Amino acid sequence: MTTATSEMPAAPPSTRRASIEEAVLPAVVGLLIAAIIGDILILSFGQNPGTVYRLLIEGTWGNAYGLGQVLYKATTLTFTGLAVAMGLRAGLFNIGAESQLAAGGFLAAIVGLALPMGLPSIVTLPVFILAAAIGGGVVGGIPGVLKAKFGAHEVITTIMLNFIVLALLNYLVAAHLRVEDSLHTANIRTGALPRLSNYIGAFHGSAANVVIFVAIATAVAAGWFLFRTRRGFELRAVGLQPDAAEYGGVNVGGVWWKTMALSGAIAGIGGLNFVLGYKHYYEEAFASGAGYLGIAVAIVGRNHPIGVVIASLVFATMSQGGLAVNAVVPKQMVDVLQAVVIIAVAASVPEVRRLLLRSRKAGQ
Repeated sequence: MTTATSEMPAAPPSTRRASIEEAVLPAVVGLLIAAIIGDILILSFGQNPGTVYRLLIEGTWGNAYGLGQVLYKATTLTFTGLAVAMGLRAGLFNIGAESQLAAGGFLAAIVGLALPMGLPSIVTLPVFILAAAIGGGVVGGIPGVLKAKFGAHEVITTIMLNFIVLALLNYLVAAHLRVEDSLHTANIRTGALPRLSNYIGAFHGSAANVVIFVAIATAVAAGWFLFRTRRGFELRAVGLQPDAAEYGGVNVGGVWWKTMALSGAIAGIGGLNFVLGYKHYYEEAFASGAGYLGIAVAIVGRNHPIGVVIASLVFATMSQGGLAVNAVVPKQMVDVLQAVVIIAVAASVPEVRRLLLRSRKAGQ
């Protein structure tokens, strides 16, 4: 490790293909199992599965508004999923994406209220990204430092910080920043990001906005960092075997707190999706569970940036689709299917790996 170059050599095509297969195939298996169980649940309500699935697709990918809502929800889930996945790659379970997301959105809103009027988005966007990353990074970094210095378990500290940070932010808004009887700050009138409907009229009414491109760029950057850089290699080495990594010269404690800070920063940038791209203000409880759902996205996406993006689209489709099928089956059925997908993916991973290994040996 001490003689490693600053950038790791590119992995062979066969290795990259194997990595992508292990990231994607378990999710596909999980979806197939969820579809079968979904059929049984739909039949138990006396409905035709084909009709329900048709309504789900028509209400999401079948029309521009529904697709825009899917993309909007998937944008936030991509950030929180990548944040959790980054931690899991280092052997850390970051349960705090909810408060990190809120902290990033809050600090971005404060910066937006402080900036002078008339600045274009292309100038203010890097400032907002930096502010959101600092907000989420500080909240994520605190458990990392506690883990590195005192051995405090990150699950406990991130859960506790969720309550502390969210309560603190709610107090600041309610006591000092809210507008009249609302539970949100004043509108951000400088650098608010445009919605996709400004460029594609068919998306009119949906909340999809240009932060989706920031999410895509973040996923690409996360993949490059994890699989093409020395720091990413050290992070993965610590996640696989911290004792061996330390023996090889890696500062395990340093990797832990830096990873938690990076994880929090990624989640924090996700706050821009609501604060700058949708409502243009910070609102109490705007995260609405997206941080916790990011855990499911990371697990289903197998902690791989490509898998996380696909999983975020799947969960966003289910979330929006639940509204579309609510007229014929309870929306809670979709929540059950989300849980089924998570369990099915977790259970299918060993079998998928075994089948992939057998197929590769047969192909040699």
